[in-house]
Amino acid sequence: MITLENVSKTYKVACREKGLWGAFKSLFNRKYKTIEALKNVTFTIKQGEIVGYIGPNGAGKSTTIKIMTGIISPTSGNCQIDGFNPFKDRQKYVREIGAVFGQRSNLAWDVPVIDSYELLRDIYKIPQSEYEKNLKTLSEKLDLNELLNLPLRQLSLGQRMRCEIAGALLHSPKILFLDEPTIGLDSISKLKVREFIKEMNRGTNLTVILTTHDMNDIDALTNRIILIGKGQKLYDGSFDAIKQQYSKSVLVKVQMAKPYENVQIKGYETISVEGNEVTLKNLPETTFSYVKLVQELEKNYEIVDISTKALELEEIIYSLYKEYEL
Repeated sequence: MITLENVSKTYKVACREKGLWGAFKSLFNRKYKTIEALKNVTFTIKQGEIVGYIGPNGAGKSTTIKIMTGIISPTSGNCQIDGFNPFKDRQKYVREIGAVFGQRSNLAWDVPVIDSYELLRDIYKIPQSEYEKNLKTLSEKLDLNELLNLPLRQLSLGQRMRCEIAGALLHSPKILFLDEPTIGLDSISKLKVREFIKEMNRGTNLTVILTTHDMNDIDALTNRIILIGKGQKLYDGSFDAIKQQYSKSVLVKVQMAKPYENVQIKGYETISVEGNEVTLKNLPETTFSYVKLVQELEKNYEIVDISTKALELEEIIYSLYKEYEL
């Protein structure tokens, strides 16, 4: 369904020295630097998969999505999706995809939502019977009936996002690109969006590529993640495997009798030191033992109390990023 082979993307960016004199010199002697947004990225996604595409800001996620949606072409490498080259075959290809960007709207701001939908019907040349059937189904599943005749600007963020997702699916695409689909949503709205995506995936074999910083979205929707960092693919595999790997890690909060500037314990990483409280985490090769940790601490420090907890999802991803030096 989706195949990227050694896809790279480089940009040539003009740079100049700071200040007015630097700006003046750049008029006559402009210098450039090359930025590698992607470096030989390769992966395959099968039809019907939901894949989390994650990484820190500036990792190359947006560049990859732009290549896969046909907005830009790669500098080198090959991108084939459902038999199309997204950039070269863009007019035919866009009929096969839908896209929702959490911070950008595909619908008109000042007109009723139904008017935007009818415009999309004409753009995608959706047969009237198919349009009416899809609109009815999406309106029922996403609870849109009372929103269709309201301008988009009058809707809450959660209502707008549900309308955006419906608009992206009106033409029955095979692939849905979701970029931060639950950003800023309340808990109820997030649950509705997640459940709808899972239902569409089960019912229509919809392929979903999800980019998000909300690891609860990843955990709820998919078990496969692709981690990208510094323009390179770093990990492609099970999210459960990542959670299992880091489930052995434990955060330990140690209350000291007095402040210590430098706390070092063999087999543990010092996460933070705030006054008398020190937060430690056992290294992957170290099995946490309460008794052994206390014995090590008492060799050099005066301790008052110790509490522990397992890593949360955000902390697991932070540990993963740190492992790859992101």
